[in-house]
Amino acid sequence: MASPFPEPLTDADYHSFSPARAKIGQLLFYDKILSGNRNISCGTCHHHRFGGADGLSLGIGEGGVGVGPARHAGTGGSRIKKRVPRNASALWNLGAKAFTVLFHDGRLAIADDFDNGFNTPAEEWLPHGLETVLGTQAIFPMTAQFEMAGNPKENEVAGALHDRIDAVWPILAKRVRVIPEYGKMFVETFDGVDSPEDVTISHIGEALAAFIALEFRSNDSPFDDFLAGSEAALTPRQRDGAALFYGKAGCAECHSGPLLTDQKFHALAVPPFGPGRTRRFDPYTRDVGRMGETDDLADAYRFRTPSLRNVALTAPYGHNGAYPTLEGIIRHHLDPLAALDRWHPDMANLPAAPWLEAIDFVVWDDRLEMERFRRRVDITPRKLTDDEVAALVDFMDALSGRSAQSLPLGIPDRVPSGLPVDR
Repeated sequence: MASPFPEPLTDADYHSFSPARAKIGQLLFYDKILSGNRNISCGTCHHHRFGGADGLSLGIGEGGVGVGPARHAGTGGSRIKKRVPRNASALWNLGAKAFTVLFHDGRLAIADDFDNGFNTPAEEWLPHGLETVLGTQAIFPMTAQFEMAGNPKENEVAGALHDRIDAVWPILAKRVRVIPEYGKMFVETFDGVDSPEDVTISHIGEALAAFIALEFRSNDSPFDDFLAGSEAALTPRQRDGAALFYGKAGCAECHSGPLLTDQKFHALAVPPFGPGRTRRFDPYTRDVGRMGETDDLADAYRFRTPSLRNVALTAPYGHNGAYPTLEGIIRHHLDPLAALDRWHPDMANLPAAPWLEAIDFVVWDDRLEMERFRRRVDITPRKLTDDEVAALVDFMDALSGRSAQSLPLGIPDRVPSGLPVDR
């Protein structure tokens, strides 16, 4: 009888990335030079101390202050103008070959729709020279007004963004390459970069990709040892949880394979809130999920299945961080509509922003939208006992890598721009 468990992850499951590029990427990941107002870095919202995320339900981007759950919405004229619409995605194992689609709604994928190898929000204006889906993904938060770019009239990046998306990247690339330390590193590391003037946003994206891929690679969990043949690697309760995960609970129907994701999109009726992400012409404060990318009604409210690797380190859960605990999101999966009725706004970790709170939960007052939302559920309710739910939670703990909280490069002491590093 075939085993229900996946094969262990091996080196063959990962793309090869350059450690020298990763060293540049480590510095860029924490360097605020890549943001319009030079006040936020990739690491601000994907921080080492918080499992590569930020511990918030919806991110606090441009204008916020601090890191992790302590980050607040800022003050005065520089305070945030909008919450980031979705939960900060975890970065674990994004260097794996299986990842070909990224973002909660899959709006970036390996494809040839625009004759450049990728389907992205930049469409045919995507810069040349990008090599990987991860490197391509890395350059897009820089173009998001409320994440890193800033607001109109605040800086040249935000101004360029309102012209056309590809006008942003040359500005940022020039900021980086004129810093002598960065220029020297790129010349020494990248083929075809003979002088700092040759550095483009594609080189920057691929340096970030190398760092994320190598730094956040994680396949040394107790579950990995179990897959390699050590039954004792899991406690008896964790083994019970694994049996439920791959059996009665049905988790592996979507969280399949060694990365524990089918890379597909499913509607789970996760409680909606925040500004949402819609189609460009959509007047609603809501989040239509995958439909925002495809314009296909069949994709309404569907979101990409997340990998569960190191999931215990990346609370809160759901595409918008609706649930603060693993038990909560597991119970939601068991009966989504009943869980939707039980959910209450206090469960969302939203830093105070009184000037934005009028729309935080306004979607709940839209009767027609909530009826549409409730009709779209792709999973069948299941019944588990409290003990079985607890066993599943214990199994989730077994998915945490032993080295996940002591990664090889970590947070740099300084960055070449001289800007402060979020620690």
